[in-house]
Amino acid sequence: MIKLPNRIHLANLPTRIERLDRLSKELGGPQIFIKRDDQTGSEVSGNKIRKLEYVIQEALDQNCNYLITCGGIQSNHARATVAAAARLGLASCVVLRSSGNDSLEGNYFLNKLLGADIKLISPEDYRERRMDIMEGIKANLIKQGYRPYIIPEGASNGIGTFGYYTGMEEILEQEKKMGIEFDAIALAVGSGGTYGGMFLANKLLGHGTKIFGINVCDSASYFQSRIYEILQDSFSYIDKTIDFSKEEIQIIDGYVGEGYAISRSEELEFIHYLAKLEGVILDPVYTGKAMYGLVNEIKKGNFNKYKNILFIHTGGLFGLFSKKDLFFS
Repeated sequence: MIKLPNRIHLANLPTRIERLDRLSKELGGPQIFIKRDDQTGSEVSGNKIRKLEYVIQEALDQNCNYLITCGGIQSNHARATVAAAARLGLASCVVLRSSGNDSLEGNYFLNKLLGADIKLISPEDYRERRMDIMEGIKANLIKQGYRPYIIPEGASNGIGTFGYYTGMEEILEQEKKMGIEFDAIALAVGSGGTYGGMFLANKLLGHGTKIFGINVCDSASYFQSRIYEILQDSFSYIDKTIDFSKEEIQIIDGYVGEGYAISRSEELEFIHYLAKLEGVILDPVYTGKAMYGLVNEIKKGNFNKYKNILFIHTGGLFGLFSKKDLFFS
C-alpha cells in the first residue's frame, strides 16, 4: 500500500456497479457492466468530484479561500468545482469557453445559481490563453486580499490523479463482493486525469485489467502524451513511481465525431436507444460518445477476448439539456 495525499470527503461513495443485461444480450458478446459515477452526488455529480476531493484538500491545506478553474460552457468540472466551493464556504470563478450565443441552462445556469463569478472567453482564447487568463484573475484577487488557488481543466493534474486511484481501489473491492473480475474497463477521455488515476492504480496494485480510454476530443497520441505528463506529476506526491511507456496508455480513437461537445445524429440516437433499453441516461459530450464507441468496437469484434467489461459512467446529465432541441427533430 502507498500513502496517498489527504482528501476531503465530498462524494457519495462507493457508487453502484450494475449489469446492462439487455444491452449485453443484444450485442451477443461480453457482459457489459456500468459503474454509476454519475451518482456521486446531485450538485457535484460525475467523475470530477473524486479528483476535486484531493485538489480542494490541497487548496485548503494552503489556506486558500478562492477557487479558479476553467472548462466549456457546459463543463461538468466547472459546475462540480463551484458546487463544492459553495458547500465549503469558498468563493469561486470559472473561465468558460463560449460561442457567444449560449443559452442560460444546464451547467451554465447552475454555475450562476451557485454564485460563481463567470468569465466567458472565445474558443481561441480558451485554447491558447486560458492559463494566462486564470493567472491574471488570480493576481487581481490577491490584490483584493483573497488567497486563490487555480485548478486546471478537469482537475487533471498530479494531485487530481488520486481521485481515480481510489476509484480503482473501490472497483477492486466491489469485484470481491460481486465475485467477478473485470478484464477490461472503458471510459471517456476528455482531459486525461480519470484515465491516469486508474492506470496508476492498476499498475501499482498489480491488477492487470486492460483500461481503454475513448477520446472525445483531440487525438490518441495527444492523450498518450498528456496522461504521461499527468502521471509524472503525480509521482511527486507519493513515494513510488512506475515504469511505463506511452504505448501502454490505450486510447481508442475515431469517435470524436464533429468535435468536442458537437453532437452527430447517430450519437444522439444512441443516447436515446440506451435510455429506452436500460433506463440509463448518457451525456452528449463524454459518455454518449464513449459508450457509442465501445458498442461499435464490440460489434466489430475488437473486444471478443474479454468476458466482463466495465464502463465508467462519468456523469454529465445537466449538459444534456442544452442539446434538447436536437432530439426528436
